[in-house]
Formats: sequence, structure tokens, C-alpha cells
Amino acid sequence: MRNRFTAIFLTVLGLLLVSIPLFAHHGYAAYDTDKKVTLKGTVTRFVWSNPHCMVQLDVSDDSGHVMHWIAETENPSAMTRVGWTDRSLKVGDQITLTALPVKSGAPVGRIIDIVLSDGQKLPGRINPANEVKPEESAKP
Repeated sequence: MRNRFTAIFLTVLGLLLVSIPLFAHHGYAAYDTDKKVTLKGTVTRFVWSNPHCMVQLDVSDDSGHVMHWIAETENPSAMTRVGWTDRSLKVGDQITLTALPVKSGAPVGRIIDIVLSDGQKLPGRINPANEVKPEESAKP
């Protein structure tokens, strides 16, 4: 009986340990891959850390109403390979950000690319030709 309990316990433990990486990976289920939004705004925060780099920006509409957006991309290691550094963005930078919006309509997205005020383009880790459908400009 004790050997059976030990065998079951070790089997369950092994399955749990093997399945942990599966929980860590996630895809684009929350994002509307049929749309993309283009936002012009001011960086309020740039996070360069695992598991995802993140940009927060304030976007003003024509009437001056400010919407606070959050957009994420891959981890720093992956972003370094496509040209980003921990100094790519700083608070106060004026940027144009193109992203996949979330399906819920919240001001959250997945970065496709960012264009800095000097025209430099920072790619996200998305291939828009394969993963994004028509462009749709967003106004908050």
C-alpha cells in the first residue's frame, strides 16, 4: 500500500513539474488579431524586465481627453535581438505606437512597432504580415 501511494505521489508530482512550463507560455488569445491601432502619445513609463517589456503612454484625443494606454512586447533578451535597449525609451518621449488591441476594448495592446520622434522604428516581436489584418487608427 505504501509503495502504491509513493508511486502515485511521484507520478502526480512529476506531471505537475512537467506542466509548469505550459502555464508560463501564452499566446495572443486576449488580442484582436483582426485589428491594429496606431497611437500617438507621451511615454509615462518604460519597463525593461522579464517576463515582458512594457510601455505606458498617455494619448490625447482631439478634445484633450487623455487615455492611459499600456502595451507589452517580449522579454529583454528577445527585444535586444531586434534592436531595443534598456534606454530605447524614456519618460517624456513622444512616440507613435502600433499595437494589437485587446478584445475587451481596454486601453491595452501588444506592440507591433514604435516610431520615435526622430523617425527611428523599433519593431515588436510580431510579424504584422502574418499576424495582423487591416489597419485601424484608434482614438481614445
